[in-house]
Amino acid sequence: MKRILIGLVALVSLNSAIAAGNTVRLKDLVRVQDNREHVLIGYGLVVGLARSGDSDRNSTTRQALVNTLKHFNVNINENDLNSRNTAAVMITAKMPPFSEVGDKFDVEVSSIGDARSLLGGTLILTPLYGPDNKLYALAQGPLATGGYSFEANGNSFQKNHATVGRIPKGAYLEKSVENELPQDKLVLILNQPDYTTANRIAQVISRQGVMNVKVVHAGKIEIFVSPYTPIANLIANIERLEVEPDQVAKIVINEKTGTIVAGANVRIGEVNISQGNLNIKVDTEYLVSQPNFIGRNYNSNISTEVVPQTDLKVTEEKANFVSLPKGATVAGLVQALQKIHLNTRDMITIIQAIKDAGALNADLVIQ
Repeated sequence: MKRILIGLVALVSLNSAIAAGNTVRLKDLVRVQDNREHVLIGYGLVVGLARSGDSDRNSTTRQALVNTLKHFNVNINENDLNSRNTAAVMITAKMPPFSEVGDKFDVEVSSIGDARSLLGGTLILTPLYGPDNKLYALAQGPLATGGYSFEANGNSFQKNHATVGRIPKGAYLEKSVENELPQDKLVLILNQPDYTTANRIAQVISRQGVMNVKVVHAGKIEIFVSPYTPIANLIANIERLEVEPDQVAKIVINEKTGTIVAGANVRIGEVNISQGNLNIKVDTEYLVSQPNFIGRNYNSNISTEVVPQTDLKVTEEKANFVSLPKGATVAGLVQALQKIHLNTRDMITIIQAIKDAGALNADLVIQ
């Protein structure tokens, strides 16, 4: 018992040597197992639309509206309804961990019919179910779409995505999920699995006096505790500790936008780069050839003819040459390529070629 209390007291004070450098709180690197969000889903109706809802072709929307009105003792035939002010939607939400009955959280509303816009609509009371098909929350409220869509006389104008909306704090929790803290074993899950980072975390926790810390694999650390240990205090003190996470050498390239993102630890081997442009320009001018004696019936095979005149020009620019020493970074490569006035897309091609040549020891992610 005395050893446990000493360990908890030592956890309160941070190690100054650990705090130095590029360190990150464990709270931002790991999470406690089973402390996660729970996904919910539901089917409902958005009403109050300005004739931008589902068309008459969506019989399911009319049927859902009839079923809703029956709850208010309104009996109406499905064929007598005009659903242009109503849209059938799917509601999705993520229930935060440790939520209790009465808590509110955001919901996403997405059209599943042919509605043009959900702008100005209101979601009527909709049950939200979990993966176990049990009701956990109720959602309703006005939508915030962040876009709009207008159509008149065959012309249309749209800004952003008008068929998806959001209701801030639009869900009310009716049933909570049991979230109990472990009693004999605390399990930490890394947000980014890495053996080096996991080993550093285990060492940091052990140096604070906590015994029986075990690295299960790159994304999981187990801490065996006594039944008398206050788990909530232990978790709070562990979250304050800091460690320097190891970074994976990775380059992310988005060819659509011409974006290059690389970590600081990405290094390039010794490489020479030669880049030049070959420009081919083809100009074609069409001339009309018409003999002066045409129409005099000397020869019926003589007629006006269109003759193309083609001018072909080939220009080869002087090749640009870049030499990088061993250990150069991607940032240094980009700066060197900018000096020879290369655009971003040419840089992306060169980085891919360097990877193929084996001079780039990093994961290349193409988006």
